Amino acid sequence: MKSFSSRIGVLLAAAGSAVGLGSIWKFPYTVGENGGGAFIILYIICSIIFGLPLVMNEFMIGKLSGKSAYGAYRALSGNNRWQWLSWTNMLSSLFLLSFYFVVTGWCIYYMVEAALNTFDGMEAPQLTAFFNTFEGNAPVMLVYAIISIVLTASVLWFDVNKGIERLSKILMPILFIMLIVMAVHMVFMDGGTTGLRFLFEPDFSKITPKVILEAMGLSFFTLSLGIGALITYGGYMPEDQNVAKTSVQMMVLVIIVSLLAGMIVLPAVFAYGFSPTEGPELTFVTLPEVFQHMFSPSLTSTAFFALMCVAAITSTISVMEVMVAFVCEATADTKRPLNRHQSVIVVTLILVVANTLCILSMTGHADWLTIMGQNMFDNANDLVTNFLIPLGALAVAVFTGWFVPKARYQGSRMASCIYLILLRWVIPSPSSLYSSIP
Repeated sequence: MKSFSSRIGVLLAAAGSAVGLGSIWKFPYTVGENGGGAFIILYIICSIIFGLPLVMNEFMIGKLSGKSAYGAYRALSGNNRWQWLSWTNMLSSLFLLSFYFVVTGWCIYYMVEAALNTFDGMEAPQLTAFFNTFEGNAPVMLVYAIISIVLTASVLWFDVNKGIERLSKILMPILFIMLIVMAVHMVFMDGGTTGLRFLFEPDFSKITPKVILEAMGLSFFTLSLGIGALITYGGYMPEDQNVAKTSVQMMVLVIIVSLLAGMIVLPAVFAYGFSPTEGPELTFVTLPEVFQHMFSPSLTSTAFFALMCVAAITSTISVMEVMVAFVCEATADTKRPLNRHQSVIVVTLILVVANTLCILSMTGHADWLTIMGQNMFDNANDLVTNFLIPLGALAVAVFTGWFVPKARYQGSRMASCIYLILLRWVIPSPSSLYSSIP
């Protein structure tokens, strides 16, 4: 099995997996909807108590087994009783990418349109109409979704260290530099301090059980848990990689990136009198309008959506790798095993079909995919966020905590004891089972 060639490569690739649209797109509007500073404190606490042990857990399973999410459970348990978890990871990745590539396509499209100065002079009604028109145009959306799929597949075509690792070492520093430059620009503009106060001054009166659950769910989502990506990357780790250290570093990077994204979006929103509770439309409707009031709107918009594209692609690479590695390992013992290139082609075709169905459902061309009044995009989003991700992450905690002693954290006695208590009793608690309910 191919592996990363360096420890920094593992860290940047894992951080790239987690630092995606969850941090850049979902984090700012979720903070806006849940009251700001107090929610961020809850998010950080949940990331430490729940997220960090689960990140360590998934890395450890991959490293000790030397397998992807498909083969790791069998290798560590010695039987097939937990093999259903590998299929849960595969389905999570498939359903996630069936709508994630659609949103990635939106980011690419908006970056192109921003560079062409299409949004010049547009206000909220025009921007809303522009987004609705684009969202209803199945052929254009499909073209941009396929572009994002092909871009991701072209990276995975190469071996792990020549593809994922090499690109992560390029894209992640670019991402951090872009985040810092844009955050500084937003913070120092007139009125930006109001957004900072909202972001960092906690109002604990806004904390409710629903807000706590939102914080836990966002932690799961932004840390890329429950889909097998970290298990797969753990299988590519060098032998001398320190799992605990890498996990802490990854968590810290994700939190920093999320906060920087908040520092980009919320000061701009408050500076120009917009509401931080706009929800998912904050990125594609409210922010382009905000940028119209700033210096060089076209440049600012283009830079922001380029940032979104980089973050999205680093995540799609890791999730699609779960599927590619799954196909490679699942067919290895069959009469017709598939090599990496063949697996990439198979997975690419599957994802093109899945995204086509998702887009047709969104645009009203496939009503048979409408279930319980929701199209495939919304159903896939809800299924992954509210069920498959928490189920996968928590089931893996039970698997490690109770059934596979050798997969437990090999640290100091006290650290190992705390880790085991978290895996066995704290993380699988009933409240955690509903950590992603919106």
